[in-house]
Amino acid sequence: MITESKPDAMRGKLRPEESRIGLRVRHARLTRSYKLQTLADKVGCSVSLLSKIENRRANPSLTMLHRICEALDTNLSEMFFETSAGDSIMTREDQRPMISTDQLNRGHGIQLQRLVPNGPGFLLQGNVHVIQPGGYSTVGLMHDGEELGYVLEGTIQLTVDGEDYTGNAGDSFFYRSERPHSYKNVGKYVARIIWVNTPPTF
Repeated sequence: MITESKPDAMRGKLRPEESRIGLRVRHARLTRSYKLQTLADKVGCSVSLLSKIENRRANPSLTMLHRICEALDTNLSEMFFETSAGDSIMTREDQRPMISTDQLNRGHGIQLQRLVPNGPGFLLQGNVHVIQPGGYSTVGLMHDGEELGYVLEGTIQLTVDGEDYTGNAGDSFFYRSERPHSYKNVGKYVARIIWVNTPPTF
């Protein structure tokens, strides 16, 4: 069973990028003429949970967002980030689109800082994953493509096909995305990873 965290609105504040997630899920569902039950069946969650996400009463994890996008035949880039590709070459640090999740339900989680501008036809997707101590992704994520990562700081445990690999600052990794994979910050400090994959899935 997939469980989701409550958005910051439940604690007094809703991040701007999160406030649009539910609206965009609902819009994508309606444009495909899916009923809540239809999408819930495809995602593998309850109608109640999906309704809470659409109405901004629950904040979905990265894994849940990925399942929703797969069910809607799209990806996170197309659904949740503003279209801003244009002819821009340089993106300033304070202008990078971000999406945050709270996968532990205790304030720890993962923030994605977008490196590759969003736009149709791109072959690469790149983010800086900022992972709080104890933050982790759900086990067993699989999709098409290849992934490359470079640990900027911190210590992570990467699990691929059930085998664990520890990475520290300066280490890199590469694997086929079809292999079950997950990761966790096993250090005492925030971990930051440059993560590139192709084709875009998030």
